[in-house]
Amino acid sequence: MRVRKSRLTYASLIIVVLTTAIAVRYGDPFFVRALRLIAFDTLHRLSPARFDPTLPVRIVDIDEESLARHGQWPWPRTLLRDLVVELGSKGAAVVAFDFLFIEPDRSSPGETGMRVPQRQVALRSLDDSPRSNDKAFAAALAANPTVLATALLDKANNVVPSKKAGFAVAGDDPSPFLVTFPGLSSNLSILDESAHGIGAISWIPDRDQIVRSVPLIYRVNNQYVPALATEAIRVAQGATTYLLKSSNASEETAFGQATGLNHVRIGDVEVPTDAEGAIFLKFRHFTKTIYLPAWKVLSGVIPEEEISGKIILVGTSATGLFDLRATPLDPTVPGVEIHAQMIEQMLRGQFLHRPDYALGLEEFVILAVGILLAVLLPRVSARSAIAIGVVTILVVIAGGWISFHYGGLLLDPSYTSLSLALVTAAISSYTYQNVEAQRGAIRNAFGRYLAPAVVEELIANPEKLELGGEERELTLMFCDVRNFSSISEGLTPSELTRFVNELLTPLSEIILAHRGTIDKYMGDAIMAFWNAPLDDREHAANACDAALQMIKKIEDLNTEWKEQASVLNRPFQRIKIGIGINTGRCCVGNLGSKVRFDYSAIGDEVNIASRFESLSKVYGVSNVIGHHTIAMAHDFPALELDMVQVKGRTQSTRIYTLLEALDAGQAELDRLSSRHQEFLAAYRRQQWNEAERLLSECRSIGITSLESCYQAFLSRIRHHRDTV
Repeated sequence: MRVRKSRLTYASLIIVVLTTAIAVRYGDPFFVRALRLIAFDTLHRLSPARFDPTLPVRIVDIDEESLARHGQWPWPRTLLRDLVVELGSKGAAVVAFDFLFIEPDRSSPGETGMRVPQRQVALRSLDDSPRSNDKAFAAALAANPTVLATALLDKANNVVPSKKAGFAVAGDDPSPFLVTFPGLSSNLSILDESAHGIGAISWIPDRDQIVRSVPLIYRVNNQYVPALATEAIRVAQGATTYLLKSSNASEETAFGQATGLNHVRIGDVEVPTDAEGAIFLKFRHFTKTIYLPAWKVLSGVIPEEEISGKIILVGTSATGLFDLRATPLDPTVPGVEIHAQMIEQMLRGQFLHRPDYALGLEEFVILAVGILLAVLLPRVSARSAIAIGVVTILVVIAGGWISFHYGGLLLDPSYTSLSLALVTAAISSYTYQNVEAQRGAIRNAFGRYLAPAVVEELIANPEKLELGGEERELTLMFCDVRNFSSISEGLTPSELTRFVNELLTPLSEIILAHRGTIDKYMGDAIMAFWNAPLDDREHAANACDAALQMIKKIEDLNTEWKEQASVLNRPFQRIKIGIGINTGRCCVGNLGSKVRFDYSAIGDEVNIASRFESLSKVYGVSNVIGHHTIAMAHDFPALELDMVQVKGRTQSTRIYTLLEALDAGQAELDRLSSRHQEFLAAYRRQQWNEAERLLSECRSIGITSLESCYQAFLSRIRHHRDTV
């Protein structure tokens, strides 16, 4: 009876989970759509389109240098005329502009520096004048295959879309399915009339403002308006009509149901679309290969073969003109790039498609595989159940990628994987009860004494909850407050406690934020290390970065404490810290006794790091870094201080200080670096007079934080010169 009840409860659980999963997918709430978009973006990143340099698409880029050479935007229309004429003379198949010309050219005669009545009179007088920049530009547009842009608006207006091409419809009326706008912006009428085509440049990004699909045809005031990319292809071919093939057209059977557009034919190019006339773009990575700087085109230096027969888009990558968009592959690309990739995809004839059966297939996989898991998983161990669940999810994800990569199909593996993961979790949950109880006991016992990373390491590997350690390479840091004894003498115990807390808390947060492990606090000092218990390939760099942030934080705290002392009318004593960092192999693990132990590191390299911290006071710098650390953290420029033999070592080692921590400007640091190396070389060759001269030059640069170091060297030079 109890077994039957258990089976009934189990079956009910599976039915509830699967039914809920399918119902949620059918309802398609926002989080499901968001997952789907994330999945499609990931598929794009795994299998982006390949760049094909042979495709006849180029972008004339009004970039920063073009603006610097020819002046700020907007340019005179005569300059744009020259651009069109240059492209047309070299055989461009079409020149399409990715921006509008709404206002008359202000640089035309009569446009600049006049009050409104005077300007209107001047414009009327120039209607028949060949000097009008707009007329000159219009003439170039008419004489060459050109396409201008139009922007679609969410607000109704009286602007009528320009008709440059005819539209033939085969099948049902697709108008109810097309993306509709109540109004649009147009260019100057003289320009629109002269251009060979007009195309929309409006975007319909998803909720996260990423462009993933673009309509080929829009509807405005019951008229069809092509996109800029489709219009560019039409004009390039010399075609005059679009053919819109919708449901129930020839070879487009929809069993009598009106289901919207299926294909758009542009001359010899036929493009499959969704019901709304849009295509999913399979993006490639952004490349500058197809970009031709506008200033080079105007200079005539672009070879004819780069222009002849090409579809030319004129756009801008200049950040100040704010024409930037996001794609699944690139967070920011020029807007004209999307038009270009759209044209490339239509010319290549390789499209992404989400078939009508996609939803049904995804729900069937959830149901069928979910039932299979429900039958199989209770018969295997907990580890095997997890392995089977993971393999199942990987197969679903692989299926989505294979469909995308080889078939151009957009099948959503994200929600299917999530649903099957939930099924696996529901089936396997009872096998983890003992493990969770053990984890809870470890957290309760050690959560207040060990770093969170150490606690999680113990949870993952309970066998490590014993004395012992391992040898591994660590980067170690010692940080100490200078003159702490004199500082503490002027404070009460409560004030001293508050001071230490205010000091150590932000420094500790910086260490932890840089993936460090705090070993212990020693009064006002901190010992920390990197690359344990968790691996950190950048442990040396993270330690150096943490040191710089700690030094900067001390300056911020000094400013804050100085203000507090001023308000309280109390004396203020500036706080300084010394940091020593060393990298080497140590023993790290649970060290102590059977009664109590700590997660700590021991070894000769630990002692050396402590010695380095002490040397920072001798050399008067905020940090002393060992040679091995600097060699690994090569992105952190450092100044060699000296070659020293620390206590307990028979060999000398080079010590450094981070350049960024020195209180000096970049110009002074650049002068110092080479001169300082020359000084050290002369010093080590025992050329005392030359060393003293170079030392004087180093000191004259005026970096006060190195004064103690140079004073120590000066004393050594004079001693050696007198004794040798």
